[in-house]
Amino acid sequence: MGSILIKNGTIVTADQKFKADILVEEAKISGIGLHLKEDLKDCSVIEAEGNIIFPGGIDAHVHFALPTPAGPSCDDFLSGSRAARTGGTTYFIDFVTPSRRQSLKEALLLRNAEVANSLLDCGLHMGITWYDETIPAQMEWCVKEAGIRSFKVYLAYKGNIGIEYHELEQVMLTAAKLNAIVLVHCEEGDLILQKQQEFLAQGKTGPVYHALSRSSETEAESVRKVVDLCRKTGCKTYIVHTSAAKSLEYIRQGKKEGLPLYCETCPQYLLLDESVYQKPVPEPLKYIISPPIRSKADQEALWLALKDGTVDVISTDHCPFNTLGQKDQGINDFTKIPNGAGGVEHRMKLLYTYGVLTGKISLQQFVALTSTNAARIFGLYPRKGEIATGSDADLVIWDPDSKSVISVKTNVQSGDEDIYEGMEICGKAEMTLISGRQV
Repeated sequence: MGSILIKNGTIVTADQKFKADILVEEAKISGIGLHLKEDLKDCSVIEAEGNIIFPGGIDAHVHFALPTPAGPSCDDFLSGSRAARTGGTTYFIDFVTPSRRQSLKEALLLRNAEVANSLLDCGLHMGITWYDETIPAQMEWCVKEAGIRSFKVYLAYKGNIGIEYHELEQVMLTAAKLNAIVLVHCEEGDLILQKQQEFLAQGKTGPVYHALSRSSETEAESVRKVVDLCRKTGCKTYIVHTSAAKSLEYIRQGKKEGLPLYCETCPQYLLLDESVYQKPVPEPLKYIISPPIRSKADQEALWLALKDGTVDVISTDHCPFNTLGQKDQGINDFTKIPNGAGGVEHRMKLLYTYGVLTGKISLQQFVALTSTNAARIFGLYPRKGEIATGSDADLVIWDPDSKSVISVKTNVQSGDEDIYEGMEICGKAEMTLISGRQV
């Protein structure tokens, strides 16, 4: 592979902004400075005048080819990774989701076969979807033999992949001993199940009742309990897809105490509000995600939490399903609608357009939220999430002046609907370098 010289771009990292050239050799950044020479053998020159150069994006929460009763999510590792790199994401972390009583090792081997189709380097979080006395030893195997240092638990989806709080405590105690991190989907699963059954018994079966059965209180109360467990166990704890203002209050307080606590949110909670569920059926089907889209007040609280550092990471929870043939299986029973929506292709341009350009966050915060913080939390830094000598040459050359409108007709990601349809965008990944390869 020949060397590459990127000239005259404005480099932005999580803590700096400066104009310089970048020299790439052997898939790594080998030099950064003004007026670097291009008299190297087989050196390609990329002129980046007027463009911004970011570290490649890291999406720490995607679900490619997630199995469900309605069929798998409609992006697999090939199409999903292609969409990710189109949007400037160069690394993602997906999940192993063992079935009930399936060993973690067996589930990992099966998932690895699917991961092999990815166009990008990626990682895996291990789901703990059931618990017995063998799980601690299996977790130890994951860390010491498979190199997996993050575990995901669900407090929703009871009777399927959800576990109980006392089981979560044991998972967290084990993870703390292993210096691993636990990701938690925080919703009060028992209360949600009760509300779902009440609505169905009353003949309230439409999509809007998905959101009404999962109020912001069901999330916030679960977050409160998980923060308490973080305090009790000392386990590094990462709250996924935070959507409620009250949840942020508990997380903010825990962080002030110095707890090893991290918070993630997603673009859908920053840019959409609960009015989407009032649209005529079948339009609301595409917005059925968990947690559901919240109020404008929750939205505003999330933007403030980005600015003050309460939120560490913007991921997508990318998990799209087609409306025709998948989402519409639950058109007369909201509990049968597969939960999830797409976004891996749009994450960076949405946050740039509606965060940076509106002054809600700085360019440096944009880089921290889309790349650097995730790299630090999940043990990838400074190999990834940084522009520095010796770091991987995962780079995004960003055109700040590009104008476009999001449309399912032009998407690279799969799905027959898009929750961001019609949103105007300013800025895009003009070119993405992955380990020094131009794509």
